[in-house]
Amino acid sequence: MDALSLARLQFAVTTVYHFFFVPLTIGLSILVAVMQTIYYRTGNELYKRMAKFWGKLFIINFALGVVTGIVQEFQFGMNWSEYARFTGDIFGAPLAIEALLAFFIESTFLGVWIFGWDRLKKGVHLASIWLVALASNISALWILIANSFMQEPVGYALKTVTLPDGSETQRVVMTDFFALLTNPNVWVQFPHVFFAGLLTAAFFMMGISGWHLWRRTKNHEFFMRSFHIGVVVAAVAGIMVALNGHSQAQHMIKSQPMKMAAAEALWDSEDPASFSIFTIGDEPGRRDVFAIRIPALLSILAYNVPDGEVKGINQLQKEYEEKYGPGDYVPPVAFTYWTFRAMVGGGVLMIVIAWFALFRVMQQRLEHTRWLLRILPYAIVLPYASNTSGWLMTEVGRQPWIVFGLQQTADAVSPNVTAEMVLLSLVLFTTIYGVLMAVDIFLLNKFAKDETQLEGGILPEPSSEPEVAVSF
Repeated sequence: MDALSLARLQFAVTTVYHFFFVPLTIGLSILVAVMQTIYYRTGNELYKRMAKFWGKLFIINFALGVVTGIVQEFQFGMNWSEYARFTGDIFGAPLAIEALLAFFIESTFLGVWIFGWDRLKKGVHLASIWLVALASNISALWILIANSFMQEPVGYALKTVTLPDGSETQRVVMTDFFALLTNPNVWVQFPHVFFAGLLTAAFFMMGISGWHLWRRTKNHEFFMRSFHIGVVVAAVAGIMVALNGHSQAQHMIKSQPMKMAAAEALWDSEDPASFSIFTIGDEPGRRDVFAIRIPALLSILAYNVPDGEVKGINQLQKEYEEKYGPGDYVPPVAFTYWTFRAMVGGGVLMIVIAWFALFRVMQQRLEHTRWLLRILPYAIVLPYASNTSGWLMTEVGRQPWIVFGLQQTADAVSPNVTAEMVLLSLVLFTTIYGVLMAVDIFLLNKFAKDETQLEGGILPEPSSEPEVAVSF
């Protein structure tokens, strides 16, 4: 493999590792803040123990997320120096604001929250966890502002600069900072990520609580109430993820039609356009080998009406050649197609599980549905698989562009980095990250099962009395 392929693989590895932690940080920070707010308002010690228990798991996840995130920024200068040179004036600004504003608020007040129990006034201590939750989501917003420039460049101008060797090249300079903030891609992408974070945290809580309820551990009420919070959030967040994903797909058809065509394996334009249920394609020949498609459904999803043209890969390839010059502008179709379906399939499955679990809770029959409690710990994998698939589809589906329409990935790699250098760092990073991931899973598993910190278990055995119904 050449330096370009290895650099892409290394960035993919570090990004996937890092993004394992981000959604849980976004969602769990809010849920812990909600639990502590209930404790502040009611004085019920149970919610204080809930905030501490789930907060400890949040801290473990946060610590590992920080470690894996720092490495990514170094790669821009090491493996992707041409990208950093070309877009640094724009791409650097959101990253700097994220680090200097959001991350410092998040880390500072997390420390205040950790060490402030019984030392600070309740209101001040509550404010610290809400600041952590707010900063976590603001941090995600600034990262997505930077990423959205890669997806849909706005607020820039091309400037010709002279290099030390006398040759000339171009770079992008910022002309409108407000345009970056109002980039249409940000405001379809951020809500999707926000609710995906809540969904991840909710399934995390449901899975762990379900394990304890299935095992009939002594802290029955603690985990039953945790489950109630998790299932309500999961039911609502699952629907919101789907709705925001729909909006994001409709925007994608306008801003990156080739990505949508690849996600649907749509080789030729159709009006009305059919939706692929299952397709086996001949990617080099750009044709279907076998396909099951629903007529007009893609047009409905794209335009909310049963007719409307969705452009195909072959037609878009010709348009891009006329606009950008000769080249192959088709992303890896099979990879984009199946990651899209993994994301959507996982999302649909989570919605079904969440709403069925909510229905059983409202019936006061949750603990009688033993098989559901048994599978919920394994269902924690679903949001992680969907998050990862969605992120891979978003980035790979943009290829061959690193900045859509402005710079191709092949032109962004560092010219002086050899394949051997990248391979060495790739092996080291993968090994270290693998160890960190194992440590993270071990610690989360250990403390999720640890009940010694939970004083005052209420029901040593499951009661024959009806369960406490969820309250809206």
